[in-house]
Amino acid sequence: MAKVTKDTMIGELLQIDANIAPMLLNIGMHCLGCPSSQMETIGEAAMVHGIEPDDLVNDINDFLEHDANA
Repeated sequence: MAKVTKDTMIGELLQIDANIAPMLLNIGMHCLGCPSSQMETIGEAAMVHGIEPDDLVNDINDFLEHDANA
């Protein structure tokens, strides 16, 4: 199972598991298709959206772990 960090790019995250997109959209990250967001890190995106980066990384890794086991 892949683990992500605050330095993982959004584009890379979506390649790891496209099923993460609805989770990101639900927390207000509506620019997933924007070319510039593909080169933004999870940490940068979290800060722009007023989300604690470490909490977001933990939530994403929890999602990835459960999605991989589904």
